[in-house]
Parts: sequence; C-alpha cells; structure tokens
Amino acid sequence: MTPSDQQEQLELFPIPSPCVGRCQTDSRGYCIGCFRSREERFDWLKLTPAQQREIIRLCKQRKYRRLLAAQKQMAAPEAETSMTLPLFDDNKEN
Repeated sequence: MTPSDQQEQLELFPIPSPCVGRCQTDSRGYCIGCFRSREERFDWLKLTPAQQREIIRLCKQRKYRRLLAAQKQMAAPEAETSMTLPLFDDNKEN
C-alpha cells in the first residue's frame, strides 16, 4: 500500500471533532481548547478524512509547542534569580 493509498483509504466511522468545549481564541487565532484555527473549526465537516487527520496532527504539534513554551517560561524566573549577585560580600577582608 503506497502513502497515497493510505490517504485515500475509506473511513468506516467519521473522525470526531477534536473540540473539547473551551472555545476561545488566543492571540495567534488558535482555539485554546483544541488548537484549531478559525477556518479549521468552521470547515471541519466539509473536510475529507485525510484533511481532518492532518488537522489533528497539526493540533497535537501546536499543543506540544505551547507546553514547551510554558515550561521554558516557568524555568526562566529560576534562571534569573540564580544569576543575581550577593548584595554584600561576606568574604571580604578588612
């Protein structure tokens, strides 16, 4: 079976929408719940199963990137505080 045959394979059941009911968009225009764009959400029922699978793949990728960015942001304050210099040097000889 070639890759193009796999994309055109018939679906026995419709692919469910990835919507999780948190329908708000972030600053980039993606839903904060399912990570789909406006067009992806509105056109879901018009898309072929192959297109729907691709959108789900993209949503997983977007979610992973958001989680990585959040982890980096949480680690950044720790790095900033560890780089501070002491206010007084206790080892200074008089």
